[in-house]
Amino acid sequence: MTTAAIDPGEARQPATVGGLERLRGKLPVLPLVGLCAGLSAQALGRPDIAVWAWTLPTLPILAILAHQVATSLARGDVGLDLVALLAMGGALALSQPLAGVVIALMYAGGQSLEAYASGRAERAMTALLARQPRSALREAHGSVKEVPIAALAPGDRILVRVGDVLPVDGRVAAGRAVLDQATLTGEAVPVTFEANAAVLSGTLNVGAPFTLLAERRAAESTYAGIVRLVEAARSQKAPMARLADRYGLAFLGLTLLLAGGAWAATGDPLRALAVLVVATPCPLILAVPVALISGLSRAAGIGVIIKGGGALEALARVRVLVVDKTGTLTHGTARLTAVEILGPVGEPDALRLAASLDQASGHPTARALVDAALARRLALAQPTRVAEIPGEGVSGLVEGRPVRVGGPRLMRAHGIAFPETEAARSADAVAATVLVAVDGRAAAILSFADPVRTDGGRTLADLRRCGIDRIVLATGDRRGVAQALVAGLPIDALEADLDPAGKTRVVANERVNGPVMMVGDGVNDAPALAAADLGVALGARGAAAAAEAADVVLLVDSLAPLPQAIRIARRARAIALQSVTVGLGLSLAGMVAAALGFLTPLRGALLQEAIDVAVILNAMRALGGPVTAPVSEPRGSVRPGPVPRAAP
Repeated sequence: MTTAAIDPGEARQPATVGGLERLRGKLPVLPLVGLCAGLSAQALGRPDIAVWAWTLPTLPILAILAHQVATSLARGDVGLDLVALLAMGGALALSQPLAGVVIALMYAGGQSLEAYASGRAERAMTALLARQPRSALREAHGSVKEVPIAALAPGDRILVRVGDVLPVDGRVAAGRAVLDQATLTGEAVPVTFEANAAVLSGTLNVGAPFTLLAERRAAESTYAGIVRLVEAARSQKAPMARLADRYGLAFLGLTLLLAGGAWAATGDPLRALAVLVVATPCPLILAVPVALISGLSRAAGIGVIIKGGGALEALARVRVLVVDKTGTLTHGTARLTAVEILGPVGEPDALRLAASLDQASGHPTARALVDAALARRLALAQPTRVAEIPGEGVSGLVEGRPVRVGGPRLMRAHGIAFPETEAARSADAVAATVLVAVDGRAAAILSFADPVRTDGGRTLADLRRCGIDRIVLATGDRRGVAQALVAGLPIDALEADLDPAGKTRVVANERVNGPVMMVGDGVNDAPALAAADLGVALGARGAAAAAEAADVVLLVDSLAPLPQAIRIARRARAIALQSVTVGLGLSLAGMVAAALGFLTPLRGALLQEAIDVAVILNAMRALGGPVTAPVSEPRGSVRPGPVPRAAP
């Protein structure tokens, strides 16, 4: 992702698009009025007026269509709108004004219905863009000043009022935050975040005002990244749409062949016109984009941003899942799991002294120890004479007593011996084992782990039911750690001790089993995400490199929405193919009937209108059906960070 600030003009883009869609929505009014006026004149015995009533409204539609065709041809894009142009122009040239106005109404009606479907389908994405805040209330020197969000910097204190959208990522600095995350994650119930809890930009404050401590700039925050992802998703063209173009070119050739053959065989140009009318416009150019955009919209509604129809198609086809452990199956943060006391102090004092010293360290395991002590309501003291050796541990004084927290090398360097205990023997089954010494003597062994998410097994089982045939765990952790954590989970293979190149090799090797989906959340996952048939980045707070390399981004820190996203993708693709198959079959049957003289141009136009309406309405079924909201664990206590340190 880039770090450029979001241009305020981007917020106006959806409104501009909406204006064009409204214009397309009103396009059928003119030919409809002309058709009714002409029929009335015909009924009153004025066929001369009826001819003009049908011809005049057809001309502007014909001009609009001619401009669109010319623009497409200039780009080298030969589309099926050319058939509509030939049919409409041919109807007027052959003195068939009633057929011409019906074709114009048919074309304009198809455009209007497609505009309605696309507008409804993009509503969830447009809602994401429209929520981007432009200013924030920054607290400074005892006062509050409104500033542009681009002026916010890490460390700023921001007053978030009731109804405000959080402008940047940060932490609750004062008060308690009650946030509505539905637009981002699909979670319908507001979530409460206590002091110091991490909160995401783009969420809505539905509780009392609170103070937000900014941790990122606006352009680097979650919501700015989501806006860029949504814009990318809206701008990309799906392979199915390109496939529709290729089929459309073949269909155009078949249409012209049938029309020319009917004219040559009978000498009647109306036969050719009838064939052109039945083929205008083909369901290929209507059903595919409507179905795929509907699928993208539904996925966005449950907190899954899919970068275009191509990614949606790939999501529908995947059969193999390669998943990273840290931050995906687990939280990616250390948690204190066991305390073994060796003396000379009891457990509360050992934890209090160790956590007091670790306040001076920025290591993830140190933060986890401080959090555990605070959760037990232990009063921490201010450490002095602190010295930290990266990768080994911290030494210092707490309340005048020498305390050391770290690994075996640190303890050996100071001549402190630790016995071989059960915790030490099982060190391979935990993420980290930390030794604590007080007054120069072994005091405690602390065990930390990065546990499997509570919904991990349930989600993997659900992915199996969605058609994932093989699940492979690929992690950089030790094999013993990984095996202990995933025991009992439905995983077919385990690859451990991997660097980024190793994860990429796993993805390449798994292709023999089918299309591969890779799920990760860190910078080290980015190469594998890019190498997979479909890359999925977990959590909007994950590494920017992972989100950039991925084709799909889950906005919640959980795999829970992924099975439902697969169901949405498969349903949207199936509906698109169904609409194309049925629509093409009906159109071909009608073209043959027209070539044989069973359909006049007017009847052919009415038949094709019915076909077009049917396929668009069928494609819009991709918007329907039950959608299960993602189940995510409370994030108030989740602190993203690198993999915890392990004892040497």
